[in-house]
Amino acid sequence: MPEHNRLTLAAVLQNSVQRFAQRPALSFVSGTPMTYAEFGEEVGRVRASLRSRNVRPGDRIAILSGNMPNWGVAFFAVTSMGAVAVPLLPDFHQKELVTFLQHAGCDVLFVSEKLRTHVGEENIGTLRHRILLDDLTVISEEGAPPLWKPELGTVPPADVQEEDLASIIYTSGTTGKSKGVMLTHRNIAFNALKVQTIQPVASDDVFLSILPLSHTYENTLGLILPLMQGAAVYYLEKPPTAAALLPALESVRPTLMLSVPLVIEKIFKMRVLPQLTKSGLLRRVYGTEQGRRFLHRMAGKKLRKTFGGRLHFFGIGGAKLDSVVERFLREAKFPYAIGYGLTETAPMLAGANPQNVRFQSTGPAMEGVELRIANADPHTGEGEIQARSASVMRGYYNEPELTREAFTEDGWFRTGDLGAFDEDGHLSIKGRLKNMIVGSSGENIYPEEIESVINTQRYVLESLVMEKKGRLVAFVHLNYEEIEQHFAHLKEEALQYVEQKANEILHELHAYVNANVNRFSQLAAVHEQRMPFEKTATQKIKRYLYLSA
Repeated sequence: MPEHNRLTLAAVLQNSVQRFAQRPALSFVSGTPMTYAEFGEEVGRVRASLRSRNVRPGDRIAILSGNMPNWGVAFFAVTSMGAVAVPLLPDFHQKELVTFLQHAGCDVLFVSEKLRTHVGEENIGTLRHRILLDDLTVISEEGAPPLWKPELGTVPPADVQEEDLASIIYTSGTTGKSKGVMLTHRNIAFNALKVQTIQPVASDDVFLSILPLSHTYENTLGLILPLMQGAAVYYLEKPPTAAALLPALESVRPTLMLSVPLVIEKIFKMRVLPQLTKSGLLRRVYGTEQGRRFLHRMAGKKLRKTFGGRLHFFGIGGAKLDSVVERFLREAKFPYAIGYGLTETAPMLAGANPQNVRFQSTGPAMEGVELRIANADPHTGEGEIQARSASVMRGYYNEPELTREAFTEDGWFRTGDLGAFDEDGHLSIKGRLKNMIVGSSGENIYPEEIESVINTQRYVLESLVMEKKGRLVAFVHLNYEEIEQHFAHLKEEALQYVEQKANEILHELHAYVNANVNRFSQLAAVHEQRMPFEKTATQKIKRYLYLSA
């Protein structure tokens, strides 16, 4: 097979360096972008440095860092020499990090200055070298010498095959057990290639990256995909808070961004909605359908300007998008799009672009992906989503039994998600199979659907529904900032009643939910969750932490 047709990360790198040599590749928002030629040279230097330290094809090399240009350099250096990248989420705690490094048998660790204390300095299994990613110096050698020396020169990519292992990604799951997902070069490159059948990417596109590169979503779609097409990717120097994000949007003026629902939900609930309802007159206008649509269109114009004025694709994935927020995005004519996938599928399985998005749907199966609904309910058409594609993982690292359980006898991957197709083949997600609660009369209750009703309410940031002693109970995290703003007209001494107002909101919420869900999904109680829920990298609540509480 000719190199330019080979679905490997080494081929992606080589092709892009040749085709887009002088175009900008990766940069911090405030930095000077390295060109594709410079990126290729730096990858070659790191590859030569690793080779000089006896790193060989098949060795596992961990990357623990926030997003930065050198993250991509390390990732491509590792994978293009036939070694295996092990990206680690910055949010993993120290015990998890050490466990994963040992489980994968990592030989080298690239780590950022901010996170080097997360793994300590003690001996960890097979780990031989620690490299500071910020400036590519060697931590584990006296004097912290530079990783690369001129006498090392550069070495060409290895003869990497499509079915060679490229990456082991440890998931941060909602069910508690993290597993090492084995993705081959073909898995990743095929997925990045086929995503362009949903949304084409061009060499003049500009990405602003706000999700962790150590997650498959951002890794494939926010790094491999743009580099495959010669686009530029910019990284924030700080976490994507409003204070860091707003000036970055103004500076970079991205054309494409990837996000999770929580980001845009917070923007709507904490910034857009308070402005649309800040006076009695506005609240009355907003309470009518015509008035709401008008205000949403006006807010959409401001929001598009806030995002730099060039955005034509805002991809949302990783969890279900709140229906009220999606209604705003539709009426605001904001260029959002929904996608569905998993770490195990590298990740995309289904999706649509902004012109074809359908309300509360993830869109049809992506080209090159087969989807089916197993054991579908004859009345609702709902069942487990199962997938077959060249982007489905090889399996879980050193977990043969879990790997067998993940596939059907005829070779389809079990996603563990419940969904259904409409008459046009568009997929809608109902929730996780493991989260489904069976009611006292055998009814299937989806907690995510009840949560979506709760989360439509003005003062709610997020919620979690679970079964406690045979009763459905909701835990709700309220937006105290919005509550305080709403009651700011009260005299200063009356603000002590905010707590009382919060209790009233919970009581009203309980009544509202029970009036808007079916009989067997009604809640027995609604409790306040004062602290934000702990979440995965894609901002899904870690349910297992609360189910056992």
